[in-house]
Amino acid sequence: MAIADSNGLPIAIHATSASPAEVTLVEETLEQGLSTNAPERLIGDRAYDTDRLLKERGIAMMAPQSS
Repeated sequence: MAIADSNGLPIAIHATSASPAEVTLVEETLEQGLSTNAPERLIGDRAYDTDRLLKERGIAMMAPQSS
């Protein structure tokens, strides 16, 4: 998994097996950050539609609402 900034530059990269759900890897990926600055917000797909995911880190999650 990779997380990039608004310019497409990677800020965090984490490699693991393909079996875990992607949403469970976000926090582990941020731990492997290439920068000491945490992003203000992340944009993800419906799998990331959860209020608690990054609340503790102060990162706003932007994801389409699940139906």
